[in-house]
Amino acid sequence: MQSRLSTTSTDLLPRLLDKLVPTRLFARLTIAQKILFGYMALVALTVIVVAYALVSLQRINTLNKSIVKVDVIAEEASGKMLDALLAQDTYEKRFLILKSSDMKTLFFKRGKEFRSWLAVLKNLPISSTSTFPIETIDKLYSKYSDLFSKETQLVRKHAVEQAYAVSNGDLKNVLDKLTDALRTLSASAKKAQDRKMKGISAIGGTAFLTTAVLCLFSIFLGAVAGLVVTHHISSSLHTLKEATEHIAEGDFDYDPHIATEDEIGTLSQAFLAMGKRLRKLEEMYLDASPLTRLPGGIAIENVLKKRIDSGQPVAFCVLDLDNFKAFSDRYGYAKGSEVIKETARIIESSIKSKGTPDDFVGHVGGDDFVVITVPEHMREISEAIISQFDRRIPEFYEAADRQRGYILGKTRQGIEMEFPIITISIAIVTNEQRKLDNPLEASEIAAELKDYAKSIPKSVFVVDKRRSG
Repeated sequence: MQSRLSTTSTDLLPRLLDKLVPTRLFARLTIAQKILFGYMALVALTVIVVAYALVSLQRINTLNKSIVKVDVIAEEASGKMLDALLAQDTYEKRFLILKSSDMKTLFFKRGKEFRSWLAVLKNLPISSTSTFPIETIDKLYSKYSDLFSKETQLVRKHAVEQAYAVSNGDLKNVLDKLTDALRTLSASAKKAQDRKMKGISAIGGTAFLTTAVLCLFSIFLGAVAGLVVTHHISSSLHTLKEATEHIAEGDFDYDPHIATEDEIGTLSQAFLAMGKRLRKLEEMYLDASPLTRLPGGIAIENVLKKRIDSGQPVAFCVLDLDNFKAFSDRYGYAKGSEVIKETARIIESSIKSKGTPDDFVGHVGGDDFVVITVPEHMREISEAIISQFDRRIPEFYEAADRQRGYILGKTRQGIEMEFPIITISIAIVTNEQRKLDNPLEASEIAAELKDYAKSIPKSVFVVDKRRSG
């Protein structure tokens, strides 16, 4: 009984979806058309959500720009102007007492500062500064400057009492009005800033609630549309899922037998091709290095052969570590393995930063690596490898050996000698000036170059520039 109820509940959803969409019409549509049909309403609603959000953001941005480019500047300017004005008042009083031209000079110097900030205020958008007493400040300051000039003339004529009268009378009155005007400007700017901040908060709150409601509705509509579309293609997709499981288990020859003529049928054929390709890749990477996880000799030969046969420009780079055996004898196998893994990381990092996604890195074994790239990137890659290698590898040595620059070891013949810090030699063979017929030829040329590179007592890369014939 419970099983029948469960089956009935499971069958209810497909029957409901059949009623929502005309099945015959959907049967003739491609998957792209089905998705377009199913999500048309969702797209329209999404456009509405985005448009509303953008309009709200634009309103917020307009208010924010007004605060930053008008109100904040006006508030800052009023403070700077008030500082300059109070300094001028101090210099004016000292001028009366000391009769010093230096005080006069300082007065006018702060006056220039005042006028520069006044010019900033005048350049603000007119529509945004209608409540600012900028014109009043300008007139009052002109009058203030004129009165000080009058005062200086009286001092020059030795009419000190009249100069004091100007200072304590008209000049003081203008100064008080000018101070009040600047404080009014600061208050107006602060008030406008607060008002706009409240506007931003209100717009943001409304926009958030509206956008949230529209998004929830979009999610609901999208879920319904997704169920409708999925219902009409789920059968073929289930078969493809089974094919994926077979391929994941290594059955690369599995055929899903999907006979439809839509995109899923095409995808079925692509699955068959992918299975064949995966079988080839599996064969290629069976010899991957267990230490670095990089492809080994078989993969290197296959990739190089493919590049040579294609006739496209290719750069075959063979990398070898110098003095590695002496290091491994001195510090042990485990430390030597760490150097090999670090070298692999350096090579891969250099390929990622200086190469292309099609470049190939292989590990022949031991301290021998291979990079297959294109001639236009081979120098940058080699330089990046050498730079990182020479910087990182010395860290694997003990401080005393690193400072001395060498370690003591024995040759294969048992002769004790000094072995320098490990370096890296890179031999590069390209088909730019000579034709490469097969991987073996490229390897032989690289071996010759590598012997030459290893004779140079530092990390280096050498490029074969010889021509064919």
